[in-house]
Amino acid sequence: MIENKDVELSRRHVATAPSDKRLSSPTPSSQDVGIEKTIEQPSDKSLLSRIFWTPPWCRYDPASPPQFSIFQNLLFAFAGAFTVANLYYNHPILNILARDFGVSDATVARIPTLMQSGYAVGLLLICPLGDLFPRRPYTLTLVFFTATMWIGLCVTKSFNAFLGISFITAVTTVTPQIMLPLVGELAPPDKRALSLSIVVSGNLLGIVIARILSGVVTQYTSWRNIYWVALGLQYFIFGMLYLFMPAYPSTNPMPAHGRFKAFCKTYPKMLFSILQLAFKYPVLIQAGAVSYCTSAAFTNYWTTLTFLLSSPPYNLSPTPIGLFGLIGAAGIMLGPLYAKYLIQPLKLPLYAVLVGASINLTGCIIGAYTGLITVVGPIIQAFGLDAGLQITQIANRTAIYAVEPTGRNRVNTVFMLCTFLGQITGTAAGNAIYDKHGGWKSSGSLGVGMVAFSFVAVA
Repeated sequence: MIENKDVELSRRHVATAPSDKRLSSPTPSSQDVGIEKTIEQPSDKSLLSRIFWTPPWCRYDPASPPQFSIFQNLLFAFAGAFTVANLYYNHPILNILARDFGVSDATVARIPTLMQSGYAVGLLLICPLGDLFPRRPYTLTLVFFTATMWIGLCVTKSFNAFLGISFITAVTTVTPQIMLPLVGELAPPDKRALSLSIVVSGNLLGIVIARILSGVVTQYTSWRNIYWVALGLQYFIFGMLYLFMPAYPSTNPMPAHGRFKAFCKTYPKMLFSILQLAFKYPVLIQAGAVSYCTSAAFTNYWTTLTFLLSSPPYNLSPTPIGLFGLIGAAGIMLGPLYAKYLIQPLKLPLYAVLVGASINLTGCIIGAYTGLITVVGPIIQAFGLDAGLQITQIANRTAIYAVEPTGRNRVNTVFMLCTFLGQITGTAAGNAIYDKHGGWKSSGSLGVGMVAFSFVAVA
């Protein structure tokens, strides 16, 4: 009887094995079992299990893990573009928001500053959990929460409420920074720079698209309509990721039992390890310092540009101010070419950083000191800033994602915290200098100085 049972169990195992690869390893390891329990569908019919239901074509099979495809690469780029855009819809319409809410230009500038601050908080507290939780359900939760909170921005008439909701949504608008380390993990080493460049290009293109859409829609309708459009785009991204984002296991899975206790013990250590990473890898601090400088110059330009173009001698309306972002799109769309023909051939990413910083500095000098004379100066500056930022970002990410394979989200947190601290500096300091200390030329000089300091970090 025992032999018959063993034979019957063996037949059942063979009958249920999905492929020859599964047959070659009939007894999965405890790690594989843990992964499958994490990724496969819960047996109960609760609401949570329905929300986190994974389509069969997205489920993870440790015996045959999904290969990183161009479709996934483009999906992450698309999702990143219209998620990052949340932070920038307000930039070309700050003067309209000030008029509608009845506040000054200096007061309305708190919106982009608070959103970038919120994004930095999300990078510090939310992104590291990408090393702990399975990426698919975690990403979907963040996207859905952000989209739902965004409704408040569409309907509120209180400036303080608008500020508060902007901050909260910015905290959870960090899903692109969970996808980027995943791309660095999944892409083959010889294609890593190219794969990262596609997603980085999407993120930067989102900044441009946000400005264009916001300017055009506000010019012909109401500024609230661009926020309704953004709401629809976020729910569309949720649907696309729900249907097509593969379920990858956590790189640091928690035990099946006592997860909450393990989380409370692990999370503080994980946050502390972010500080340890900064001191452990000098290349990470160097990349962060360069990104801080170039990002400060970038946001300083794009925030104060609205005030320059909407006042004498230009007096432009929101549509041409928004369309101004098209100038930088050329530099962004060339990102994959930079990766293939500049960053990868140079081998050492630092050389590519030098090239990108040089383009940045040239654009800043021309734009800062000719912007009040001719619009050609800011146009050249837009292209130089976008192209230079693209090159330095891709090169730095190529370097840093190799240093800590099991902690890429934390590595990305260090890098992006430096990036967004730079953006906060550029936005806040640029606005203050523009408003109180000499206008466009003075704020432009801040950008020149920040990019010049990036050469010190490289040296």
